[in-house]
Amino acid sequence: MDKSDSDTESSDSDETPSDSPIISILKTKNAKHSISKSKAKVVSASGASGASGSQTQGPVTSTSRPSCGSTNTRNRQSSNQTSDYSSNAGKKQNVKNVDVNDISELDTSSEYILAKHCQFTGDPQVGLNHKHAQYAIHGVGGRTTEDDKTMNMNYNALLLLMTLASFVTRFYNIEIPAHVCWDETHFGKMGSWYINRTFFFDVHPPLGKMLIGLFGLLTGYDGNFPFNKPGDDYGDTNYVGMRMLCALLGTCLVPLAFMSVFLLTKSIMASLFAGCFVLLDTGTLILSRHILLDPLLMFFIMAATFCLLKFLSFKDRPFCFSWFLWMSLTGIFLAAAIGVKFVGLFVILLAGISTAMDLWRLLGDISIPFVDLVKHFATRVGCLIVLPALVYMLIFATHLKVLNKSGNGDGFYSSAFQSQLIGNRLHNLSMPQYLAYGSYFTLKQRRTGGAYLHSHWHLYPEELGPRQQQVTTYSHKDDNNVWIIKTATQDSSQDDPPVLVKSGDAIRLEHLATKRNLHSHKEPAPLSKKHYQVSCYGENGTGDANDVWVIEAIGAATGTPIQTVKTKFNLIHFYVRCALQSHEKKLPKWGWEQLEVSCNPNTRDKKAVWSVEEITDHRLPNVSFELYSPSFFEKIMESHAVMTQGNSGLKPKEGEVTSRPWQWPINYHGQIFSGKDHKIYLLGNPILFWVALGLKPVFLLLYIIHAVKKKRYSHMRKSPIIEYEEEIFRVCWWLLLGWGLHFLPFWPMTRVLYFHHYFPAYLYSSMFSGVLVQYLVFRICLMFPDSFNVTVLHWLTGVVLSLMCYSFYLFSPLAYGMSGPSASDDSGVMHGLKWLESWDI
Repeated sequence: MDKSDSDTESSDSDETPSDSPIISILKTKNAKHSISKSKAKVVSASGASGASGSQTQGPVTSTSRPSCGSTNTRNRQSSNQTSDYSSNAGKKQNVKNVDVNDISELDTSSEYILAKHCQFTGDPQVGLNHKHAQYAIHGVGGRTTEDDKTMNMNYNALLLLMTLASFVTRFYNIEIPAHVCWDETHFGKMGSWYINRTFFFDVHPPLGKMLIGLFGLLTGYDGNFPFNKPGDDYGDTNYVGMRMLCALLGTCLVPLAFMSVFLLTKSIMASLFAGCFVLLDTGTLILSRHILLDPLLMFFIMAATFCLLKFLSFKDRPFCFSWFLWMSLTGIFLAAAIGVKFVGLFVILLAGISTAMDLWRLLGDISIPFVDLVKHFATRVGCLIVLPALVYMLIFATHLKVLNKSGNGDGFYSSAFQSQLIGNRLHNLSMPQYLAYGSYFTLKQRRTGGAYLHSHWHLYPEELGPRQQQVTTYSHKDDNNVWIIKTATQDSSQDDPPVLVKSGDAIRLEHLATKRNLHSHKEPAPLSKKHYQVSCYGENGTGDANDVWVIEAIGAATGTPIQTVKTKFNLIHFYVRCALQSHEKKLPKWGWEQLEVSCNPNTRDKKAVWSVEEITDHRLPNVSFELYSPSFFEKIMESHAVMTQGNSGLKPKEGEVTSRPWQWPINYHGQIFSGKDHKIYLLGNPILFWVALGLKPVFLLLYIIHAVKKKRYSHMRKSPIIEYEEEIFRVCWWLLLGWGLHFLPFWPMTRVLYFHHYFPAYLYSSMFSGVLVQYLVFRICLMFPDSFNVTVLHWLTGVVLSLMCYSFYLFSPLAYGMSGPSASDDSGVMHGLKWLESWDI
């Protein structure tokens, strides 16, 4: 083994930053003017093998490395391919042209791209003695230790600077405003419930709210602030700790974007631009400064993306410790992302697509034994499927263990689930096992998130048929949920001997509070016009023939007794022959926005299934409710079914500002976070948003031009510039995939949507924009004479960064707070900056 091979094998597992591709190309391009005009000859190295590097599929993330823990030594051969160059320009030597494809993978190195370009075009003035060009073709040896140290220092210094800038912008006046802002009223309240261990229902998985509650507890918050509504003053409440958690994770978005883009491009300049697109965006800043789930979600998405890219960068060193570490961390962060919001599913899809492409690449490598392919597949299943599933279940196990006290979310869950909550009426409860005539009982719909059959004194409006008493379903426990069961022909009471209710019986249900009977007739229901209206009718338990129903147990023979909780049954109207049912449709304000109950002619509808939850009857023997306790997996399944239904049922409230996905990339309108005398308005930095949007069609145009050139002009296919563009465009397509996966799924959604749903997608758009801006700067520099292009590079970089910083300066009051007149007033802070009428500034 030669020296270069040995050095490469002993290299540290962490990657060393290299020259910016632009700097490297331009330096090498200029170097050719300072060397001898004699033609350099390339001498074939003794014993050099001709193995070519594999073509990378998916994101380009790796540098050439020797394999670790694998029989695949193909990449090691490329590091042994060395060439000797003539130091005497006039000396004739054996010449062997180097195939541009013999150099393993296009890593960093625009510097080697230029060397290949010069060789490709036959330029006699190639600077083969220039250290960058020499390093490019040798792979090692042309680059000194001092070069590595300098590049490493530049990378680390810039990364530290970006992180500090992110920290300062996120934590500046973090305590202001000292009142509840927008959705802090929800997530601050939920953090309080975790501190108090009170069960509640939310449409999102629990990790984000648990972390908010934990950080609040660690920083002195006692969980007693009510978080009633936006604008409530915090007073002496120690709320800053929860904001600091969000600001801390929001701070990490900038370095994660910087490092991720560097893994993709090996360009410090592209990383700088991408980091600035995140750092200087006002929308990302606002979300990071408040008690919300968004900064936690974005952090875990970006952490999963970075770890995925880091794992892929070790593709030539499979089964070594670093390879396993980064793949396992990817799995953990994927679980954490979906553990905050179901939007985390989109980054899981991105990781799955990238992993599938990587496995496809391995499958096409015939030098890898089949046993190793099986090991590759098995380890990915273990680290990217099994491990995330275990972490996700651990999150829910912790959630269910902490929230062990009854709260206002009990009613969304089944009776068996509720029986596990301390303080719930079903906890440690003993009640009759069977239903008897004269029993007082509650009836619960047996569907995900099913509610209780409910009535109250309010009547249906005149325009909806007979003005009879409303019947609804209601998710919360209430005295108006209690009914008395009677036979069809006579009243029943608990003074009579107990007679069990059986499947097939004709019955009447009397509402305990209002003494009216459950009733239906052939009048259309309020919302479901093909169904019939259900009401309460009569006086003191006396009504008419339309009060009669037949109880039919599902999967049980006629005559089977109706059992508490376990028996599922339909209630079929005796005359109309329709089934009592409810669904997710909410009644208007006259119905208190409770759920509609109707009588469905389709008696087999799954939403027409009911069960008895609670029974009060002193005549019957009691059994412990522990009999119905669900298992851990049953709790998880039910929790997800309830969350899914809750998500789909989210509709905009009257007067609420919502948005649609087409409005997000154009920054059409924002969201008021804080009113009063300290106004905060969620709006993306318009300059950055519109540049990011405009770069997407520019990229498509550039890619079409590139594809046409590559297809039409065969002599250019091996051009280093074409190869460089190929890698840059491949990176851009991968980032566009991430953007699309986090943006396009919102288009068909019918639930209520807000502007803040776009910001995970904006992170990928930022990284894409950073890469493409760097590419455009590079192309512009090549248009200038060689003696000016490095100067042009510096000027262009400075101008771009200055414009980005100035745009942040203009719109930063949106994040840090505005007071005084509006933007339409000449003396307003934002005067002249209301560029769209839809902006409420």
